[in-house]
Amino acid sequence: MAEKSHQEGHPTKAFGWAARDHSGVLSPFNFSRRATGEKDVAFKVLFCGVCHSDLHMIKNEWGISSYPVVPGHEIVGQVTEVGSKVEKFKVGDKVGEVILTSGGKYHDGTTTYGGFSDIMVADEHYAVRIPENLPLDSGAPLLCAGITVYSPLRFYGLDKPGMHVGVVGLGGLGHVAVKFAKAMGLKVTVISTSLKKKEEALEHLGAHSFLVSRDPDQMQAAAGTMDGIIDTVSAAHPLFPLLGLLKTQGKLVLVGAPVKPLELPVFPLIMGRKIVGGSSIGGMKETQEMIDFAAENNITADVEVIPMDYVNTAFERLSKADVRYRFVIDVGNTLKI
Repeated sequence: MAEKSHQEGHPTKAFGWAARDHSGVLSPFNFSRRATGEKDVAFKVLFCGVCHSDLHMIKNEWGISSYPVVPGHEIVGQVTEVGSKVEKFKVGDKVGEVILTSGGKYHDGTTTYGGFSDIMVADEHYAVRIPENLPLDSGAPLLCAGITVYSPLRFYGLDKPGMHVGVVGLGGLGHVAVKFAKAMGLKVTVISTSLKKKEEALEHLGAHSFLVSRDPDQMQAAAGTMDGIIDTVSAAHPLFPLLGLLKTQGKLVLVGAPVKPLELPVFPLIMGRKIVGGSSIGGMKETQEMIDFAAENNITADVEVIPMDYVNTAFERLSKADVRYRFVIDVGNTLKI
């Protein structure tokens, strides 16, 4: 009966892949979407990014998941229907959406199911227009990874040409942060525990310099040189060495989400009048601004496009950081009922 209720909750049949419990294993799932309301846009999902937060959600590692979970919040597709009062979109437009996929609730009390599915229905306010020149596959991760690093650069004033910004971690978030920071005219230093990332950071992504955070000589030589740092690491790691890299009144902004608390040394904050802040994603206006900025500056994520039935293997690889740098599911061509 539980499965039947997922299918009969709304009039529009939908199909996707869902996790049923904290094992995180996904399998085919029939459910339903609401009818297209007067302010809604309905769209066929073409691509959906696979984010590390999806991995947290399907395994309930944050303790907020409600099963079944249809993951996927970096969703792009093509509009198939618009409500009578929709002003921003028309049928055929490319569209993107970011949603909460924890088993959260829409305003009408029904469960939110994400983009690992064939169709979506969204209030036009929560959808963004994808410019024609932005590829949908490599553009999809920008809806989460892109805005997650773009927003703090803007909000904390780390977007002025000539500023020196460090990026900690060269993964799904970090590689996009390097691209946005460079496009803003910043000097960019990648900070990593691994020397293996140096060639990638400098040669492929075009960072200006590279620091091995475990090398005390390198870290000492760079002390007090950075206006800000965007820390993208989602594992437990020391903050003290990073604070030493900041100038007086420098800003360390955390955008990764470690499960365990981090230790915050107070003395370097006091002595340097430094700031530790955080940032999640961004509002809809800023997300549209970010997408337009990306299109204007040819910024996309580096992606590995996969079929839908590879998703469980993709999550296993993601848990081991075995991806360069984001998986994107070709939903439109590979999701089979």
